[in-house]
Amino acid sequence: MAETTEPVAYLAAEECWERLRSQELGRLVTRVGDVLDIFPVNYVVDGEGVLFRTAQGSKLFELTVNDDVLFEVDEYTDENAWSVVVRGHARVLDTSEEVERADGMGLTPWIPTLKYTYVHVDAASVTGRAFARGPEPDRYGVQQY
Repeated sequence: MAETTEPVAYLAAEECWERLRSQELGRLVTRVGDVLDIFPVNYVVDGEGVLFRTAQGSKLFELTVNDDVLFEVDEYTDENAWSVVVRGHARVLDTSEEVERADGMGLTPWIPTLKYTYVHVDAASVTGRAFARGPEPDRYGVQQY
């Protein structure tokens, strides 16, 4: 995070992608009707999107009902924190060319399960914020206006 006196800084798109590339675990948010779900997934950045693998189940089913998703990644230390959100559309890779390319990206499951399906979240937008952590300001003292 750049030197600043403000506790919250907005990240430019390229900064967001750099931070996404620095991690490997994120959270996928799906919505079917009035039901929201959140799933931890390991991933890799693929162009202007993220790629993850999954097996048959509720996550994959929900993506076939509604492909609008959010994907969030964050990190924190005692001094700083950040969060990046990708808004986009999830699609299952179904051509042999897409799957072969995805196979070459080194994405393996974190748990010992077979996950044959690749899903790509095509980013419609990416936003992020960085935070300088510290103690809460005096709530009852003189405030600047």
